[in-house]
Amino acid sequence: MTEVLPEALPTRERHHAYLLLRLITGLDFFLHGFSRIFTGTHLSGFAQGMVKSMAATPLPPSLTLTTGYLIPCVELLIGTLLLLGLFTRAALTLALLLIFVLMFGIGLKQDWNVASQQLLYALVLAILLFARNPYDLSWPKLFSRQPLAKA
Repeated sequence: MTEVLPEALPTRERHHAYLLLRLITGLDFFLHGFSRIFTGTHLSGFAQGMVKSMAATPLPPSLTLTTGYLIPCVELLIGTLLLLGLFTRAALTLALLLIFVLMFGIGLKQDWNVASQQLLYALVLAILLFARNPYDLSWPKLFSRQPLAKA
């Protein structure tokens, strides 16, 4: 039985796999932000809940509260950009920076189960960032007069 190596896959399938992974990741970030801002206890409830959950850490409550207000807005922005395929390099870089901030807080909280989930997010984001160039169809490319490369 022969194995198919990833580099042996046709370009069209690689492009589709990249696109679907980007869309799934974008939807995840979008829904995280949207639900924290517009459903349940809304943005203020999420931020206050974060202050309570991080109370045992050495972080000042004011910093945790500010971060609690910013995280859902950043998640919503990242998700929107990834879903639309706009500024994907910047969106993926911002997402990795967000994961860095979240990892810092989770590490101080010593919640290693959540930390492992954050590592998986970081891995998916890094894969999307490193694979972005040949497979990401940016909006400027769509509107340029040059023909697109055939997949």
